[in-house]
Amino acid sequence: MKRWSLLCPIAVLCLALLAGCGDKAGYAEDGYGEGRMGDTMHTYFFDYTVNSAYLCGEFEGYAPVQPDYQLLVAEVTVKNTGRESIPMYDTDFQVQWSDTSEDAYDYPITLYADAVSDAQLPTEYELAVNEERTGLLVYEVPNGEKDFSISYLELFDDGTEEGEEGDLFYVYFTAEEQA
Repeated sequence: MKRWSLLCPIAVLCLALLAGCGDKAGYAEDGYGEGRMGDTMHTYFFDYTVNSAYLCGEFEGYAPVQPDYQLLVAEVTVKNTGRESIPMYDTDFQVQWSDTSEDAYDYPITLYADAVSDAQLPTEYELAVNEERTGLLVYEVPNGEKDFSISYLELFDDGTEEGEEGDLFYVYFTAEEQA
């Protein structure tokens, strides 16, 4: 009996220490946070999750304007974790692909055209305290690309024209062709 009474506190202490060794995906460290599809990214202002993504040649009648491009359609959930409503823009989220050139990124198609579906996240919207919204982000991406990241950069209004940059978050994933 003495042996069990001594082992129980040690086992509880070991379990408590192991609980602190969990996955840090989604949290920024040294200005940078990364995750994979399905991981929740924890920014200063909100949480976001890339739920799914696929490639297609056309979405709701919209076809890529750029030659040799296809569409990436990503479903994203955003949740306000702050203490006040925040303005949101679909262009807060940028897509990058595996090309190493400086211009291997883009913003949602609403930067160039009107939304083509009610399922898309609005171009601009207010996210109330604790409000969660799920919608689509549609991007034009080069044909042949399948590995992407969707990123968000924290920007703080510090009274200067440029403001101050915070942490940078990336969600990496491989998109499949839509069947």
